[in-house]
Amino acid sequence: MDHRKPTIHLAAISIPAFSHQASILQFSKRLVQLHPYLHVTCIFPTIDAPPEPTIDFLQSLSSSSIHCIFLPPIAKHDLVDHHGNATPPAVQIQLAVSRSLPSLRDALKSLCISSPLAALITDPWANEVLEVAKELHLLSFVYFPLSAMTLSLFLNLPRLDREISGEYRDLKDPIEIIPGCSTIPINGLDLPEHLQDRTSLSYELILQRCKRCSLADGFLVNTIFEMEQSTITSLQNVFPIGPIVQSGSSSSGTGSGCVEWLEKQTPRSVLYVSFGSGGTLSEEQLNELAFGLELCGQKFLWVVRKPSESANSAYLGDGEQDSLQFLPSEFLERTKERGLVVSSWAPQNEILRHSSTGGFLTHCGWNSILESIVCGVPMMTWPLFAEQKMNAVLLTEGLKVALRLKANERGIVEKEEISKVVRSLMEETEEGDGIRRRIGELKRDAASALKQDGSSTKALSQVVDQIVTLWRQRQSN
Repeated sequence: MDHRKPTIHLAAISIPAFSHQASILQFSKRLVQLHPYLHVTCIFPTIDAPPEPTIDFLQSLSSSSIHCIFLPPIAKHDLVDHHGNATPPAVQIQLAVSRSLPSLRDALKSLCISSPLAALITDPWANEVLEVAKELHLLSFVYFPLSAMTLSLFLNLPRLDREISGEYRDLKDPIEIIPGCSTIPINGLDLPEHLQDRTSLSYELILQRCKRCSLADGFLVNTIFEMEQSTITSLQNVFPIGPIVQSGSSSSGTGSGCVEWLEKQTPRSVLYVSFGSGGTLSEEQLNELAFGLELCGQKFLWVVRKPSESANSAYLGDGEQDSLQFLPSEFLERTKERGLVVSSWAPQNEILRHSSTGGFLTHCGWNSILESIVCGVPMMTWPLFAEQKMNAVLLTEGLKVALRLKANERGIVEKEEISKVVRSLMEETEEGDGIRRRIGELKRDAASALKQDGSSTKALSQVVDQIVTLWRQRQSN
């Protein structure tokens, strides 16, 4: 690497959600490690205040080549719909980004004056900034922190909107006009919940953003070429640069003794149960999960969050509290010999990497999926919101590295179903053995992609070459 190259300045814009901010910060870290002459300024819109986990993450980066600007906060109570009603978290995020656009434009213009920008990279939910990039004559890329399958859906949503009448959830047959997804049966009900009501504000906002994607010069997708090859090759200007996941030890310690407890368990004997940074279950469903874990007879490490009727009530970081009080009476006492239950948070990266972890019951957030693949941990899928149902289909029907739990007619996954699927995954069965073999192959693909000559490293270098070439042309004019 030629360290004598002049510094080239990029801006990266995310949204006010920790999972997205962590992903783009981790991407920026990899970018400057591979190309030390790059400097990245991350710009984050804010709801009320910056997320505390993001502040912690920034402090752990210790890179002089990455800086962060938090835009003036938008008050959460002002993020309402046309009628003044409270809106879902995904809509709040999009409204906050839109209302932050004037200060975002000012920040970018200021950067262009103080240290001329070569390119702009944005989260798909903040892609209004693509129009600003055109105003400032900058190359622009969308950093897509989700799967290539989800990108394909978003790029083709305007076409679906034109060609399909009625609600997607009412479609009788799988959707076959999403490029690269013809071999995986995506049904209308598998699409993100914000696409299920085409008269809603959330659908309108998403459709606008999907139409705006054509302004981008390319898409940096947090996936692995070998994992989603058919989808990636069916799209244009897509660069698979993943897996971008958190690495190393958590800055927050070991989390209620999780790692110490795992040290005492036998290899691949523990099922890790977590619904990510924002997923929540209803009280009835929380009880069924508890009884299912008790019934299955397997060891488990469960991260419990306060129950809620809204599956993503914790997504914007609402206050944590002791969640163990919501568990069934005497559950902790009855399972203390083979289970560890912690409240709200656990060091997921360390848990998945631990040799005692043999399975992961996950909400199918893309960050969690990639972390599980990198660690070679088989999965059970329990999708809750956003694009997680699509991810579950990819894992179970496409990659075949997970088992899917089935809900009853009321949408509740019953304890008998939980117990049965846990045993199928964790015990030495033909089905479980096949999943472990395939996830092992994906783990090797993920490691290879990040090597110096790997597919992800090469894809990222292609993007950097584009940026450097255009920057040099401008400098010479």
